[in-house]
Amino acid sequence: MRHIYLSTGALIAYAASTSVFAQNVEEVVIISSPFVVSLGSVITNVDVIDSFALDIAQPSGLGDVLGGIPGVRSSFFGPGASRPIIRGLAGPRVQVLTNGIGTIDASALSPDHAVASDPGGAQRIEVLRGPAALAYGGSAIGGVVNVIDERIARGAAEDGIDGRLTASGTTVNDGYSTSGSLKFGSGPIVFTFNGLHRNAGDYDIPGFAESRFQMALEEEEHEDDDHDDDEHHEEGEEAFGTVPNSGVGLTVLGGGVSHVTNRGFLGFSIKHTDSLYGVPGHAHGHGEEEHEDEVEHEDEDHEDEDGQAHAEEEVAIDLKQLRLDLHGERELNLGPFGLVRFASGYSDYEHVELEGRAVGTRFLSDGYEARLELVQEDRDGWQGAVGFQGSKRNFDAIGAEAYVPKTTIGEIGAFTQQRLDRAGWGIEGGVRLDNRNLDSLVGERSFTNFSASAGAFLRPSDPWFLGISLSRTARAPREEELFANGPHIATRAFEIGDPTLSSEVAYSADASVHYDGGLFSADLHLFLAHYDGFIDAVPTGEVEDGLDVFQYTQTNADFHGFELELSQTVWEMGTRSVRLEGVADYVLGDTDNGPAARIPPYSLIGRVIYDSMRWTGELELRHVGQQDRLAQFELPTDAFTMLNASVAFRPLPDRALSLFVAADNLTDEEGREHTSFLKDILPLPGRSLRLGVTYRF
Repeated sequence: MRHIYLSTGALIAYAASTSVFAQNVEEVVIISSPFVVSLGSVITNVDVIDSFALDIAQPSGLGDVLGGIPGVRSSFFGPGASRPIIRGLAGPRVQVLTNGIGTIDASALSPDHAVASDPGGAQRIEVLRGPAALAYGGSAIGGVVNVIDERIARGAAEDGIDGRLTASGTTVNDGYSTSGSLKFGSGPIVFTFNGLHRNAGDYDIPGFAESRFQMALEEEEHEDDDHDDDEHHEEGEEAFGTVPNSGVGLTVLGGGVSHVTNRGFLGFSIKHTDSLYGVPGHAHGHGEEEHEDEVEHEDEDHEDEDGQAHAEEEVAIDLKQLRLDLHGERELNLGPFGLVRFASGYSDYEHVELEGRAVGTRFLSDGYEARLELVQEDRDGWQGAVGFQGSKRNFDAIGAEAYVPKTTIGEIGAFTQQRLDRAGWGIEGGVRLDNRNLDSLVGERSFTNFSASAGAFLRPSDPWFLGISLSRTARAPREEELFANGPHIATRAFEIGDPTLSSEVAYSADASVHYDGGLFSADLHLFLAHYDGFIDAVPTGEVEDGLDVFQYTQTNADFHGFELELSQTVWEMGTRSVRLEGVADYVLGDTDNGPAARIPPYSLIGRVIYDSMRWTGELELRHVGQQDRLAQFELPTDAFTMLNASVAFRPLPDRALSLFVAADNLTDEEGREHTSFLKDILPLPGRSLRLGVTYRF
């Protein structure tokens, strides 16, 4: 199974047909693993999105780009902010990395906070689940997304120079995106430069921004309050056909220099990210006191043409991050170890919530993370690694939504992973010990956690691979879960932490079946997890500052589900072929308090793909089921079906130049991500046409 995916309408087939990874599944090596493991030999589910697919993907946030992978959805808080959700788990349970090091931003704190790592500048993205994430600690209890770029060159450039240029335009939001990278130097000194610019306006939708369930709820509330129905309908018409305040602008610039030899490399890079994006539905005007930094509004800024005071201000987020990285790798001869690998990163991050023209809350995060791995030489199928990891992050929030106090978070961990592969069978396992210390203005907590995994696999015959793994993973609470106390407008809640929380422990099992018979391939993953001390925000029934109060508490929880992928080549002649693909996924989550919140419904995807040397065409039908298993305060989500199509043309024999056109949501269907806090006021984009070109040299 190729395991090279992209979200709908992103020319998945083109990426797979042109990628070197698609030539032989055994050649796909999982970079995020401490030692060499091919994609066809991993016990749990791992997905790889290669550079060809990323070049022509819909310009979007990380969660939206990965949202078409089986078992992965997007938190979708508008085009400017989206995080990946893996098997129904989100936020602090999914670790987002840049080249194996944490993003050191504030994206896990709130769904309206963007990830400071854009997929448009990536060379490759890997998504790991289950015990495969053991090497990255408790924050990876739900999975790992590793965004890998070439900002630090690990080898010399081909023929002394290579690079890529990509540009595309999209009709749904009058948007455009350009990106490029350059690597030059035959060694030992190699330089890299890269950049990305993306700009888009408010995006179009098929109808009302509000869902029918939200409208019915508001209608009922208006009737209870004896409000005029006509006024309600008039307000609803304001958000029809377009989502206001959903534009986004992003610029990323970076470069690096490496010293490369035949025994390894040492490189340094710098990257600056500057993003300004609207936050739909995140308006202020609830009557609470708001803090502003010496910004005054004149009277006319507060009144409309009828002299009525404006109750709300649209909110935008101005995000900036400066990131420095130092990475190295060198062969060595030190007992059982044949390679040492080092990675470190420093980040200075700030984002400001702009309420109209006023400066609202400021979120600050600076810190560093370092990682050292000693990799064992392969000894008759026995591989392994020993690793050490440490980080320190300073978080602060200033303003009306500073519901989490200033906190310093320090972590240190050590792990080992081992694998024995005897061709027809094998075993693997690992252990990790972590300590996290959180020191805030209101208290200090320290947690020491132990995690472990064990698995086995069997190759009964050439096309088959069977694997099973068991794991125990512990996660220390985050700062918001311990110390929060205030209004959080993004989640429509007044959140209260619990400084007495203990660590969350998950006991999980994963079973995998791979079959690759040439023309037909299949991939099935079954998973279940039981959580002791699952940390959840539970409504108390009280109201504070006009918001429902949610208290962080601990309960038991159970998650289970599956991911299935099928592929059948139905016609082949020379370099031309027609392939059928099918994908299905499902997850169910329950806690002692009832259904877990924002669990995605099942999804089904069917594709017909034509591929040749110069042309690739794809027709995709994606169906997402309704979700009516609801947590308290949740509304249902309707099922939807979207039709997508794409065509790519490669006029040059070496395939260096590619022209593509993609049509997303051809039937202009209304769809909503149940995993989004804004699902009832923020549908997915409507019909869109995207044209683009990519050139590699």
